[in-house]
Order: sequence, then C-alpha cells, then structure tokens
Amino acid sequence: MTPPRKVAIVGANRIPFARSNTAYINDSNKSMLAAALRGLIERYNLQGEQLGEFVAGAVLKHARDWNLAREVVIESQLAPTTPAYDVQQACGTGLEAAILVANKIALGQIDAGIAGGSDTTSDAPIAVNPGLQQAMMRFNGARTTGDRFKAFGKMLRPRHLVPEIPRNSEPQTGLSMGEHCQITAKRWKIDRAEQDALAMRSHQNLARSYEEGFFDDLITPYQGLARDNNLRPNTSLETLAKLNPVFDREAGTLTAGNSSALTDGASCVLLASEAWAQERGLPILAYFRSAETAAVDFRDEREGLLMAPTYAVPRMLEKTGLSFADIDFFEIHEAFAAQVLSTLRAWEDETFCREQLGLSAPLGPVPEERLNVRGSSIATGHPFAATGGRIIGQLAKMLAEKGEGRGLISICAAGGQGVTAILER
Repeated sequence: MTPPRKVAIVGANRIPFARSNTAYINDSNKSMLAAALRGLIERYNLQGEQLGEFVAGAVLKHARDWNLAREVVIESQLAPTTPAYDVQQACGTGLEAAILVANKIALGQIDAGIAGGSDTTSDAPIAVNPGLQQAMMRFNGARTTGDRFKAFGKMLRPRHLVPEIPRNSEPQTGLSMGEHCQITAKRWKIDRAEQDALAMRSHQNLARSYEEGFFDDLITPYQGLARDNNLRPNTSLETLAKLNPVFDREAGTLTAGNSSALTDGASCVLLASEAWAQERGLPILAYFRSAETAAVDFRDEREGLLMAPTYAVPRMLEKTGLSFADIDFFEIHEAFAAQVLSTLRAWEDETFCREQLGLSAPLGPVPEERLNVRGSSIATGHPFAATGGRIIGQLAKMLAEKGEGRGLISICAAGGQGVTAILER
C-alpha cells in the first residue's frame, strides 16, 4: 500500500466574529461563509481553481441551507466543477470538516481542498408549531379549494400559531450546555476566581495579538468590522467579578463574562499535498499530524457533557507516541472557562486518569504559558461551526512563526462529543 501523504495547511481566513444581533444581524450562513471563502481565494490566488472538494457546515441551518457548501462554491471564484458537501458535528464541525479533507489528501484521493464552517444566531431558524405544520401539509395535499379549507378548519387551533423558538439545550436531558457545565464545574471544584482569571487572559491575549498584527493575514474585514466585536481589551477581574451567575443564580460560578457569547461568523482553511502547494509557490504553515474523536454518555452522572476531549486526547497521544511534554501550544476551545479548567484538572487527576482513561499516571499539567496564547472563544466569540477553522488558522500560523513544534487542538461539542487534532511543523 502507498503510505499516507503529508497534509499541509497552506492558509486560513475568517471574517471577524460578531456578537449575535449586532454587525451581522442581516447576514445568513451563506453570505458569511461566502465572504470567508472569497477572502481565502483572493489571498492565495485560487481564482478558477478546481479543488478536490469544499467541505463546510453550519449547526443552526434553515431549510434553504440544505446544500450550503455547494451553493457557496457555485457563487465563488473557484471553478464551479469543485465538488462540495455539508457536515455537522455541533461545535466540532469546522475541525471535523478539515479532518475529512485532510484524510482524502493523505490517501491521495484529492490534492487540495478547503474546509469551512459558518453559524449565525442572529438568523436562527424558528420552526412552525407541529400542529400548524401538519395542517399546512394537509392543505398542500388536498385536491380542491374546499378540501384545503376543510383541512385547515379541522386541524388548526390558535395554539398552533405559536412558533417554536430554538433553545440551546440537550434533547436527552433538557438542560442547556451552560447548565451541564455548571454541574461539571461543581464536580471538579472550579471556583469563580479561576474562571474569571482565564476569561481575562483570553481577552488580553486576543487584544495583544491584534496589536501585534497577528491576524492581518488571517481575517478579511466584513460589514464594517476589522476585528471581533466581542473583544473587551480593558476587561478586569474587578469587572468580571461584578457579573451575576447565569445558570445557577444561587450558587453558580458561570457568568456571561467567563462563558463564550452567542456569535455570528465564518472561517475557511486551505489544505493540500506538499507537491500541490509547491507547484503553485504557496506557503506551508504546518502539517496535520493526527486527529481523534470521542463521545461520552453524559446521562451518566459521572460524565460531563463537555468532557469528551479528555478521552480523545490521550488516545491520540498514544497513537502518535507523544506526551504533553512534546506539545508547544494547547488550543482548548473556551466554550466556558469552567469547561477548560475542568478538562485540565481531569488530566491532572490521578484517579480519573487511572479509572476513566486507563492511564498509569496523570496526563497533565498544561503550562499556562502554552494555553490559548492568542486568545480563544471567550474573547473571540464562538460561531459554532466556524470555531474549528479559526483555531486551525491561529495554531498553524503560531507554528510557522516559531519555525518548529507541535500544537494540540481540543474542541468539545454538544451531545457529549469531542474533536481533537495535532498540528506540527
């Protein structure tokens, strides 16, 4: 068998992330993803190129988005003969899309592809009531005008006119992601001060990165924004400490300040074989080394909804023969500060590592100076499917600037899932 090819990360692009119902209030998943892709195409002169595929997704999708990736390609400057398809794995969507493209490049099935993701909570789909939906289907299937009105008259009730507003909750438990995370924070004894300190560092690191021009070749300005409008460069521990708990108002520690905000945005990543990139004189920032996914049964009170990466990472390290000592940068998606801190604490806990992970010794610790050093989701915001592309782009550029090293990506996702990867240079 032909050995797998190395998969190069050539570049990435995103639009600035915007808080829900602000700058992108009139934008759709399609318009934002198209803007992120257009910026990537222009930066790397991909006009007219037929790529192996474009893989992208969104978590909150309207029915009109059913072929989102393909529609974006057709309206882009890529060759319209570039195949495209949608994926969805909650918050892991963007990273999973990149893994799918990388795998095909490694196997020689394609030479280059783009992975992306887009999400908007400003344009979240609002469903009609099931009763109204059934009445409308009967109306549509009736043969005569009289039968149609009879169908409405027999089935439709005033309560059926009330729409179903989307809620960020788990169908299996009825609890929101934040409520689940609050339970996990209590289990791992993560206090409020720790969470606020991590949140403040996220804003400080992102602000410093903008000041240094780090994002100049990673972001395309859009709708009047040149940087993420969730960023609070002057936030302080005193300011964060004044915020009230959100998910447990009596004894909770999670607040709007130490949690990621509802956000709109999109991102894309260009992946290729070494030969394809070299033929076009394109840079290689880093390489995909490995990836791993995991899932936990969060209905079991011993497991946390957002703790699946704690299982995926040690599996990935074992397969690659690496340890935390070999990792230069840790990119742990900040859905909540408490979720990041619980993950770190689990990897340092001897009992958890032995009984749950099957390890002979703790996996951690993770040095603070290696964690989310360019800011993460609490500061940037978190447009669900776009977060993976943001992290890949940041990490690949960090490795390129360092000239060598490895970086680990860990993303928790709804449904008790985790998507992780290792990049290296």
